[in-house]
Amino acid sequence: MRIPFARNVRLVALAATTALTLITLSACGGSSDSGSDSDSLEMWTFKQSHVGALRAAAKEFKKETGITVTIEAYTPDDAYTTKVQSSAKTGNLPDVLEVHSDGEDFVLGAAGVSADLQDQIPDSWSGRFQEAIKGSGTVTAQKFKESQAKDSTFKGVEQGQRFSVPLSAGTFGIVYANKQKLADAGITKAPATWEEFLAALEATHHKDPKTGGVSLGLKVKSTGLTWVLQPMAYAQLGKEAYSDLWGKDKAGDFSSANGTKVLSMYDEITPYWMPGSQTLTIDEADQAFAQGKSAFAVGGTFTLAFLQQNGMKADDVLAFGMPAPKDGAIPQRALGPIALTGLSLTATSEQPENAKKWMEFLSGTDVAANFAKESADLPATELGADSAKVLGPALTSMMESFQGTPETTYDPSLNDFRPPGYDQDRAGEILADLTPLGKDSPTGTGDKLSKLNSNYWATQ
Repeated sequence: MRIPFARNVRLVALAATTALTLITLSACGGSSDSGSDSDSLEMWTFKQSHVGALRAAAKEFKKETGITVTIEAYTPDDAYTTKVQSSAKTGNLPDVLEVHSDGEDFVLGAAGVSADLQDQIPDSWSGRFQEAIKGSGTVTAQKFKESQAKDSTFKGVEQGQRFSVPLSAGTFGIVYANKQKLADAGITKAPATWEEFLAALEATHHKDPKTGGVSLGLKVKSTGLTWVLQPMAYAQLGKEAYSDLWGKDKAGDFSSANGTKVLSMYDEITPYWMPGSQTLTIDEADQAFAQGKSAFAVGGTFTLAFLQQNGMKADDVLAFGMPAPKDGAIPQRALGPIALTGLSLTATSEQPENAKKWMEFLSGTDVAANFAKESADLPATELGADSAKVLGPALTSMMESFQGTPETTYDPSLNDFRPPGYDQDRAGEILADLTPLGKDSPTGTGDKLSKLNSNYWATQ
């Protein structure tokens, strides 16, 4: 299961459709079946790749506490949302839910399904998480402001409430390369710069024009923008000039010289897209890479687990953050981690203290390390300097992409410089005409993106 921003928003909106029903249930005091046994808990997840790791952790948890935790998965995401909704109506929820962080958790909290954990997560617990995401699941001032919008899917939450703690973390803009295809083209190491990345693409594509390109699920309109262009542009321009691309001043927006420059750099990928990339979903693009139909794939830290599910081994790939231009403003740019999934305590659990023990247990360093190794997904817990011994080279390389200062780190969750109401899918549609479709030039594309942003600013 992939987690592009657009999909997360769609799922949140779907969950909100029955919010009033769930609030009614909460007011009536529904209960969970697991409450009948004081030594038994139930947890649901929407990620099949997490099931084995969670069940292994549950075995250790029982040894330590005597409490049994049953793990059940419901997939795909839409089926999971429906299951939660229908079970909420009948009072048959589990004790713990895995949720999409900083979105779905708020919707369920507003609906009375997820319990408020405010002031229940001590520093000894939250201090285990990576610094950038330790407060995930909390209604910040910005999130509270969003909740008050007319079309908000989580109306009714209060600033400071907390409806989840992080379980898995990661980022977008991770490149995966097929080691064998690289070796066949004479490449033995991961590209360190944007220029080396393009050179590697040229080499693999020259070796095999049919399967030597790069795949990305461009049918999801925002992926090229958010997973490739933005981290590259941040490194090329620096934080301030990057933010100006979405500003009101045309001297620095996408129609400016800076805008044309980064759009021209992005357009350099055009010859190397896997044929039909614009028609592929994210899953289909990743499956194509796993089947050897491309030499490179762009995704997120969460992509590795999906590749393994589709027959590819971690040892078969090189994984690295989208490289920065060598002469850019931030040649050693890092990628900022965000919380991807979290754990929510259901408001109807009859064993909230035991459930919280389980949630806290999963954040322990050794447990989180084993979770990462088993699930091929990065944990929210800070693993420390010895993490490479447990994670293996692919996961370690992705974790290393997080290493930077606030000034050198591209954080995909910080977008307050954009105009209110900005729709990245509409921007992605414009960008697709540049590449892969080749219907527009960098200059023409920049003018259209500038006009789109101006229209958003004009409505304020």
